Amino acid sequence: MRSDIEIAQQTPLEDIRDVARGLGVGEEYLELYGKRKAKLDLSLLDKTDKPDGKLILVTAITPTPAGEGKTTTTVGLADALTRIGKKAVAALREPSLGPVFGMKGGAAGGGYAQVVPMEDINLHFTGDFHAVGAANNLLAALIDNHIHHGNALRIDPNRVTWRRCVDMNDRFLRGIVGALGGKVNGVTREDGFDITAASEIMAVLCLSDGMADLKSRLSDIVVGRSYDGGPVTAGSLGAAGAMTALLKDAIKPNLVQTLEHTPVLAHGGPFANIAHGCNTAAATRMALRLGDYAVTEAGFGADLGAEKFLDIKCRATGLRPAAVVVVATVRALKHHGGAPRQALDKPDLNALVLGLPNLLRHVDNMVNVFGLPAVVALNRFPSDSDSELELVSGRLKELNVNTVLSEVWGRGGQGGEELAREAVRLCELPSELKFAYDAGRPVADKLRDIAVRVYRAGGVTLTPAAKKQAAWLEEQGFGGLPVCVAKTQYSFSDDPKLLGAPEGFEITVRDLKVSAGARFIVAQTGEIMTMPGLPAKPAAAGIDITDDGVISGLF
Repeated sequence: MRSDIEIAQQTPLEDIRDVARGLGVGEEYLELYGKRKAKLDLSLLDKTDKPDGKLILVTAITPTPAGEGKTTTTVGLADALTRIGKKAVAALREPSLGPVFGMKGGAAGGGYAQVVPMEDINLHFTGDFHAVGAANNLLAALIDNHIHHGNALRIDPNRVTWRRCVDMNDRFLRGIVGALGGKVNGVTREDGFDITAASEIMAVLCLSDGMADLKSRLSDIVVGRSYDGGPVTAGSLGAAGAMTALLKDAIKPNLVQTLEHTPVLAHGGPFANIAHGCNTAAATRMALRLGDYAVTEAGFGADLGAEKFLDIKCRATGLRPAAVVVVATVRALKHHGGAPRQALDKPDLNALVLGLPNLLRHVDNMVNVFGLPAVVALNRFPSDSDSELELVSGRLKELNVNTVLSEVWGRGGQGGEELAREAVRLCELPSELKFAYDAGRPVADKLRDIAVRVYRAGGVTLTPAAKKQAAWLEEQGFGGLPVCVAKTQYSFSDDPKLLGAPEGFEITVRDLKVSAGARFIVAQTGEIMTMPGLPAKPAAAGIDITDDGVISGLF
């Protein structure tokens, strides 16, 4: 069996200008990065009066080591829509180098449902992540430089909240002490690094609607507090202009293609467990404007990515999904039901019965909490028994939700045509998005609404430090912002070992931080890290390149 990268390398690609031409986009709107990828000028949004297409959101059950295939399903669905005669455009996130070299490996789909050029997308791409990192670290340098040269803003060095970043998993950098070696090197203080995907600048880039909005949001970023206790912003440091200049190309969506030449806008890459987990609003708008159907995905399970897509991105932009696809596998559901990883290929109705509530809760949230029509895409494995597939389908029928078998990994768009037809049907049903909470409520109440309504927790406990932070946020006028919960992706709870569909647990919020540029409040729960570490056997150890430049081992 060929690997993902072998399939990608052996599939001929169209010239990206021809892909753009199929969307009605002329070369004057393209900034070419060779023959296989390009950036689209944002002015294109104002150059067409075509009505927006229908937005399809792809999400998933709580992820497991067994794999679910959310990105693969997103890509295959876009291809399948094209195959049944619809003009479809996919809008996806860009991969971070951290997971690529860490545990996950490449992140551009899989099998015969991939975005290409796979190697470019996974390694550097068009430099967007590097631009975000440069802007982040410029701001960090300006903060310490300001303190060193007299500190006119009276920044309290012990209350600087802005951290440096690097697009790599490196636990060594989580906590550091900087400016060692004497007075000439600045004021010594504790600091640390986040992974670039967790930088507020990535969130700002993904929620901005143009250059002016980007600059305004960057100016509003809170980097710490003064000795008087008030917020210090990037704007007060005079940093916004230079940061925007570094991001002038990164703000433009990237155009690539699937193996079947369906257009894809891959742009932005915040993680859903520590940020809001969605591609840029600009790419989503562009996909809606250029296609009749835009297929996009939200990170990790629906309790994280989809909740934030709806409560943060949709609230901020006015975007509204017409339908939701919830991705699952029988293998993953059996894992949630307690089956060990090595036994997931064996039929086990008991484990499946115990694990099914995880899927049912995610679907119930989409339909009854958020008010959106949904379909379950069940990625089929050869080991799935007919009785297991029938059990899943029968339980979903009780929620009036259809289950469609998806085989896009092995058959590409052809294996997703039934899913495409069901998604098109759902897009025609009337629906009205409901948010999980009212943004005007106090911070603690918004967190409780998410925990109780979406996670099914018994309540939320704020540590004493978090209570003080909540009071300060309200006092400074940030209390009306949406909340972005940083939580483990492996459970509805804040305990990664609590699988399935637990109820009545308590969520502990240990830290609250305003992302004033992104226009949301980040709530840290459990032991979630903003700088991941590498596993014992990093994926990087299996990546290689030949003398003539052919890369292997990405996935």
